[in-house]
Amino acid sequence: MTDPPLAFGVETIELDLPELAGTLSRRLRDAGLPATPGRAIDFTSALTLVRPVARRRLYWTARAVFVSDQAQVPIFDAVFASVFAAGPPSPAIVPEAPTRAGTTDDARRPAQARSQEAPRSGIPSPALGRAGESDEADLELPLVRASDEERLRHTSFDRLEAHELGRLYDLMSRLRLETPLRQTRRYERRRHGDRVDLRRTLRTGLRTAGDPVRLARRRRRIARRRLVLLCDISGSMEPYARAYLQFLTCAAGSGPNAEAFVFATRLTRITRALASRSPDRAIQRAAAAAPDWSSGTRIGDALREFNDRHGRRGMARGAVVVIMSDGWERGDPELVGRELERLARLAHRIVWVNPRVAADGFAARSGGMAAALPYCDALVSGHSFEALGEVVDAIRANRWTAAPAGDDPVDEVEAWASATPVAGSSVGMPSGHGPSRGKTTPGWIAE
Repeated sequence: MTDPPLAFGVETIELDLPELAGTLSRRLRDAGLPATPGRAIDFTSALTLVRPVARRRLYWTARAVFVSDQAQVPIFDAVFASVFAAGPPSPAIVPEAPTRAGTTDDARRPAQARSQEAPRSGIPSPALGRAGESDEADLELPLVRASDEERLRHTSFDRLEAHELGRLYDLMSRLRLETPLRQTRRYERRRHGDRVDLRRTLRTGLRTAGDPVRLARRRRRIARRRLVLLCDISGSMEPYARAYLQFLTCAAGSGPNAEAFVFATRLTRITRALASRSPDRAIQRAAAAAPDWSSGTRIGDALREFNDRHGRRGMARGAVVVIMSDGWERGDPELVGRELERLARLAHRIVWVNPRVAADGFAARSGGMAAALPYCDALVSGHSFEALGEVVDAIRANRWTAAPAGDDPVDEVEAWASATPVAGSSVGMPSGHGPSRGKTTPGWIAE
């Protein structure tokens, strides 16, 4: 018996396991082997545990399931070679197939005669694709299909089924959400820092009679910027809401500096609800925390509540803010523009994710989207997992400053946001103090 070839080929091949097991078992049953439907099921289960990355592995897996006697080995080898080999098997290993009562004329033919037909598998071989080599059209089975992962990457979120959305979380968990680096206002010890740490230098100088033999140095601490995500869960965004919630779940688990909100007619913070090891439970808790699911859209009111309650307390200062909405506003579009102007003074970048951008002939004609566009640093679609790569790149993007060779580019310390009030807003711009440290609105505004 000759060993099967070592590999199927250079390219990766996805096999339809039920059809493969059914075809092989039917061929073996026609050749006279006791290939029962139960053994076909066992063969399918075995292929899920032992991946058929090579023809040799597939051969021994099938032989262990279908062959129960040493006398059945030559018949099995002949059938396996006729299905998976590039050409007909050697006559030395092809015995005459035993006949059974009730079989058709095609089944009574020797296995050698049937092995000269074209192979029926989806594995590439020189014998495939030639006219006149196949007489049994009913056995042509498409064993090669696109993998589920590849299909999920390019399918729009509004076309996915419920079970496909569950598998989508595994793909989203591989995304690396990295916000830009920035220099904080605090210092840390560094041997090659750009500034001299005078206090630590004098303290260590006490060991050498007050003579500072070595200079202690420091530099500003490097940290990741905060990531703030606001997701629209109104009725117009319902086809994309669950997929975006899974994206928020992955983002909330990317680090401690991630905040997640959902809004429709009101703003709801779901950062704690998404802090769960189970993604399904996290999404259920997030949906339960938002009573306005699939209701109307009040983008302006949600942004104003975020600026008043969270943005002015420092959550949005220097952060990367991602707004996931189609921009369909039922309220005043001018309010969306005013609140985004306030937010743009605080945030480092504003990324707007609109799934309608992928449509042909898209234009920002809706009132909310048209009012928000001048204050957005990036507008991406994010309608599929492949398009989420643009969202990740937009979050990672940075306004670079000069950095030493070999170091990651780091932003300088951002200036404090302006305290100039915006007409029509409920409060002035933040002064930098929280509620526990005094007034948050300058006195000259109250006058």
